[in-house]
Amino acid sequence: MQKIIVVILFFPVLAIQAQKSFNPVSFAKTITADDLKKHLYIIASKEMEGRGTPSPGLDRAADYIENHFRSLGLLPGNNGSYRLQYPVYKDSMTGATVTVNEKSYEINKDFQPTGNTNYTAEMRFSEIVFAGYGIVDGDRDDYKDLNVSGKLVLILDGAPADYKPSVNGSRSPSSWFGKYNNAQKKGAAALLVASTGFPRKIPAVSAQYNLNGYQKNMFPLLFTISAAVAENMLGDEGKNIFDKMKTSPLAKKTYKANIGLGYSKVTTLAYASNVMAVLEGTDLKDETVFITSHYDHLGKRDTVIYYGADDDGSGTVGVLEIAEAFAKAKAAGKGPRRSIVFMTVSGEEKGLWGSEYYVNHPVFPLNKTTVDLNIDMIGRSDSSRRQGDSTNYVYVVGDDKVSSDLKTISEAVNKKYAKVELDYKLNDPKDPQRIYFRSDHYNFAKNGVPIIFYYDGMLGADYHKPTDTPEKINYTLMSKRAQLVFYTAWEMGNRNDMLKRDIPLEVPRGF
Repeated sequence: MQKIIVVILFFPVLAIQAQKSFNPVSFAKTITADDLKKHLYIIASKEMEGRGTPSPGLDRAADYIENHFRSLGLLPGNNGSYRLQYPVYKDSMTGATVTVNEKSYEINKDFQPTGNTNYTAEMRFSEIVFAGYGIVDGDRDDYKDLNVSGKLVLILDGAPADYKPSVNGSRSPSSWFGKYNNAQKKGAAALLVASTGFPRKIPAVSAQYNLNGYQKNMFPLLFTISAAVAENMLGDEGKNIFDKMKTSPLAKKTYKANIGLGYSKVTTLAYASNVMAVLEGTDLKDETVFITSHYDHLGKRDTVIYYGADDDGSGTVGVLEIAEAFAKAKAAGKGPRRSIVFMTVSGEEKGLWGSEYYVNHPVFPLNKTTVDLNIDMIGRSDSSRRQGDSTNYVYVVGDDKVSSDLKTISEAVNKKYAKVELDYKLNDPKDPQRIYFRSDHYNFAKNGVPIIFYYDGMLGADYHKPTDTPEKINYTLMSKRAQLVFYTAWEMGNRNDMLKRDIPLEVPRGF
């Protein structure tokens, strides 16, 4: 009886739907290693120049993707256009100043501004609040009994020897990011971080594009300064400040000094695009299945091209081939019930820009999006994998995070059709690599859309290197993985009900 019950519980999802949908096998077989290779040698070619966001190479890649969607007869995905364009902003510093009691200091020799969040401003303070290391973590609060609202704050880089952070890495309360956030929450107008290593040869600020040209909150003006500049601000009490903090820490209080800070910049506006196409469904066409990848990579640095064949040329051409398989099914009168949206996004390498912009400006209602199947790197093998068949596996991430339906369906589809080893090694959000948060599916998940992320785990010598090139791809393995995504999308597109959304999103502390 137990065995019979197990069989009945395992297969109902597909058994019920099998009577209402067509057989997808012949269409899945059109996703071939040869076709994937043909597309990838173009997407990851020299002409695409690494597909940086934004860049002419990225635009050429978008043209190729759009033309392929057009050739399949797919509809434009964004209200008559195949492009969902979004603005990006690049701030370039034009000048910065620091003065203490009318003495001027030199950039790179004595101080460096941080350009990511600094804005054009000139500030003059008659006092400065010293807040130790600026750490706020559990019972420790270096701002205790200090009022820093609207004031200039000075902290030290690093942490005391006896401090044990509650979270490690870039999100640690003792990291630059953690300290800056704490200063903002405490209301500081400007933050100075005293650090070693001056003078510095590396320029203080390099101009970088950013998605968020308009901020909800203004962060403090931020400068890194040398120990000598910090000691001048604090007077005799601040002499040998780094050594003193190890033995008899300097009092955390307000110190008198006339301090001037200046920062100026200019902003350049550019645009990047997501490329979107839709295959309209039948009786459930107002509901959607999203199949996504990111078609950008790291671009070109000087004359060196970062080709991005696996990351994420592989996922992108997978989307192209899956789109073709669905188009052939519809042409044969066997199209899906739900609409299938094929979206290749840009700006993933910059911080999931394209998918963030989409979920903030959705073309199709997110509450009618039953799933996002995201493909980011499916063309290589993980050299660190020590078990299973390295020629027939894929890492599956997130299928159990938003919907209790999805994992069962995913595994049943795979068992019936693709028979690929589903490896859940990287599925834990607390895994040190935090893969769950590192690709475009996460923007869907945090907005309540069930997701699956398909990934090969290739973080070896070629990851984010110019050597990630098309000849290193295992096209046979890539076709198996793409076919698995197609089969899963087929099931998602034809089942009676949308996926449940019954599991709250959990984000580990410090993320």
